[in-house]
Amino acid sequence: MENCFTNINSTDEFEAKALQTFAYQFENNRVYRSFCDLLYTHPSDIKEIHEIPFLPIQFFKSHEVISGTAPIQETFSSSGTTGSVTSKHYVSDISLYEKSYLEGFEHFYGNIEDYVVLALLPNYLERKGSSLIYMVNDLIKRSKNADSGFYLNNLNELADKLTSLDNGHKKVLLIGVSFALLDLVEMHQFNFKNTIIMETGGMKGRRKELIRTELHHILKSGFGVDKIHSEYGMTELLSQGYSTGDGIFNCPPWMKILTRDTEDPLTITKTKKTGGINVIDLANYNSCSFIATQDLGKIYDDNSFEIIGRFDNSDIRGCNLMVF
Repeated sequence: MENCFTNINSTDEFEAKALQTFAYQFENNRVYRSFCDLLYTHPSDIKEIHEIPFLPIQFFKSHEVISGTAPIQETFSSSGTTGSVTSKHYVSDISLYEKSYLEGFEHFYGNIEDYVVLALLPNYLERKGSSLIYMVNDLIKRSKNADSGFYLNNLNELADKLTSLDNGHKKVLLIGVSFALLDLVEMHQFNFKNTIIMETGGMKGRRKELIRTELHHILKSGFGVDKIHSEYGMTELLSQGYSTGDGIFNCPPWMKILTRDTEDPLTITKTKKTGGINVIDLANYNSCSFIATQDLGKIYDDNSFEIIGRFDNSDIRGCNLMVF
């Protein structure tokens, strides 16, 4: 079951595998089982995916969210301020993560070997346990291109490399954290024709937070491109959504976004209004595939989605369900 999560060709297949995954994790994930028991929910009661309980993402900070008894191969951790509690994702089969991001990238962008992959992720490189660094490092290796690589603070060298590659009609993917991309375009102006700029979000305390439209306007102007691409991922997920512009994301076939009522965290909304983002990620077979995030967003008719913002801590409802 866990190895065939990418073999999904229809909504019915996704829902069937999601229900199978729920039954497995209910029986094999102690933390998730306890959460479901508090809600008096059993797999025999669940007929549709919107009825499945979604585990609040904060559990990844306070508990070991693991399904099964296999030994842990990798532990991914979130970034955080000094002294703060970080999320930890215990991964017992790293091949599921690799399968997810490789097939996910191919689904949206094609063969990784067609690209030169450049990464500007200084805050992630400066710490251990980043799932993003694991993924990008593997993509760099699999590109099989000597020009691919990481950059830290050597922005002038990166600017020269980008200009040379773009002028040479090479297909380039520059993936970077928002504040570092802003640093780059403040120092250099570009006019790219063959380069994709993909921001991974977040100022990480280095700059004033900007709304997406303002950030993308600055980056489009600085890089001379029509669109800024984005990645939607997090420590607690083994799959990513991608946006090819305008902040509108799409999921690979084994990942689905739902929204919950902002006043009632146990109710999935059927309308297109803004709600809390819930994620079904079938790659999370050995942890938990059903996660209620702290993001706010909306879903469109074609199942694409947009991230609007985040819950303030004071806005999170139902916290009594998160303590046991």
